[in-house]
Amino acid sequence: MKYIILTFMIVLFSGCATWNGVKQDTRTGANWTKEKVHEGAVYIEKKTQ
Repeated sequence: MKYIILTFMIVLFSGCATWNGVKQDTRTGANWTKEKVHEGAVYIEKKTQ
C-alpha cells in the first residue's frame, strides 16, 4: 500500500512539473518563431531589392 501511494504521488507531481514546462516552452516558442520569420522576411526583402 505504501508503494502505491508513493507511486501515485510521484506521477502526480512529476506530471504537474511537466505540464508547466510545456506551457512555458509553448509560450516562448511562439515568440521565437515570430522572430525567425521576421528575420527571414527582412533577409528576403533585402535580397530582392
